[in-house]
Amino acid sequence: MGGLRPWARYGLLIVAHLLALGLGAAVLQALEGPPARQLQAQLRAELATFQAEYGACLPTGALEELLGTALAAQAHGISSLGNVSKAGNWDLPSALLFTASILTTTGYGHMAPLSAGGKAFCVVYAALGLPASLALVATLRHCLLPLLSCPVAWVAVRWQLTPARAALLQALGLGLLVAGIFVLLPALLLWGLQGDDSLLEAIYFCFGSLSTIGLGDLLPGRGRDLNPVLYHLGQIALLGYLLLGLLAVLLAVETFSELPQVRALVKFFGSSGPLTAEDQGGILGQDELALSTLPPSTAAPEQAPAC
Repeated sequence: MGGLRPWARYGLLIVAHLLALGLGAAVLQALEGPPARQLQAQLRAELATFQAEYGACLPTGALEELLGTALAAQAHGISSLGNVSKAGNWDLPSALLFTASILTTTGYGHMAPLSAGGKAFCVVYAALGLPASLALVATLRHCLLPLLSCPVAWVAVRWQLTPARAALLQALGLGLLVAGIFVLLPALLLWGLQGDDSLLEAIYFCFGSLSTIGLGDLLPGRGRDLNPVLYHLGQIALLGYLLLGLLAVLLAVETFSELPQVRALVKFFGSSGPLTAEDQGGILGQDELALSTLPPSTAAPEQAPAC
């Protein structure tokens, strides 16, 4: 494949991406089609039963009109189900969570502005806030990544690892750390607090939040029957979880993207030239990881470099 022209490589990449899209769509269609049809049939049966029992008391089309109004309100995060007098949609904790979902591009969809002014403000707020958020994340990444690389630098010197193996060790270690602290532990906590959610659903929510997918089919739209104080504390906790978790995920993604194997793959599709020393060295060739003190393979080190 090294002899392929650049246009052929780009075409191969596009075809592989389209095949991945088609495969994902086919799998989801096979998995989700039967449950969706079953739920639709159940809903129609429930409506037929209701109309058979109470249809004589309702004007024609009144039920459909009521359901349409309720569904339209639900699309903006407003519901008349349960006890809704305790927690409003646009109180301060809810508004903070909504702004965080904008700046982190999570977009749960559990709330949406109703007024024209609110929609215009969201456009301006996102246009100004997203670049500022990216700049903040880049600054924090630049400060935190060298600190996280210090243990790996010590292990690399101690075990005489090559830069490529040390880079792989750092990427795997950081990935497992992020998965454990920001996916598994919060999922276990949600599983314990939400009795109606399974562990898989809790993991699904955590992963969807940190990957900024935010499908909105699970939390935070639910929980209105909780005590208002607990509900607002949960919203504030979710706000902090989004900010810290996304930073940790970006650090992990940055670490994996600088692996020599990943850089070689990008180099294959991006250029037909030979790999440079920077591409082969990966993140451990960068000054921010401070591994320039690695001794030759023939000399055994006595101490780790200071971080």
